[in-house]
Amino acid sequence: MSSNTKPSIGIVGGTGDLGRGLALRLAKAGHPLIIGSRNAEQAVASAEAVAAVLAERGIAHPAISGADNAATAQQGDIVFVTVPFGAHQPTLESIRDAVQGKVVVDVTVPLVPPKVARVQLPTEGSAGQIAQALLGEAVHVVSAFQNVAAANLQADMEIPCDVLVPGNDKHAGPTVIDLTESMGMRG
Repeated sequence: MSSNTKPSIGIVGGTGDLGRGLALRLAKAGHPLIIGSRNAEQAVASAEAVAAVLAERGIAHPAISGADNAATAQQGDIVFVTVPFGAHQPTLESIRDAVQGKVVVDVTVPLVPPKVARVQLPTEGSAGQIAQALLGEAVHVVSAFQNVAAANLQADMEIPCDVLVPGNDKHAGPTVIDLTESMGMRG
């Protein structure tokens, strides 16, 4: 990545509503994207759908592609994880090697069926803390966007809200805050 180029963003589990919403916002901000899924064909279809929505809105965008989650994590300069809590641990384990040395933005909320209307904090403290423990100290984990509705991210509207960006890495936090602000929100 050169200093004149925006970092590429990999969105692991990016075919769901939250992943698509983040993809729309990040592409509008000019970031090349790789949308990931366990199924590469679904990821490619999702990338095509995001590109079509941006075209309908008259938004020029950088490259948008789809791949399986491991390739997405490998290709992204910064990697977002947008999977349900039940898929969190196996997904993180599957991308562990690919994200070493990178910033990982964990968007996972610990919702456990049947009580998906209430956050159920895990014994480890948070999904971000679980991610940090599973991925290791060489990965710069920051949590963010848990308080922003997927429907709002997908809509062609201003989102006047603060995005909480907790993490314990003094360089990764400001990176994610900058990304948040590039998407029109306040980190």
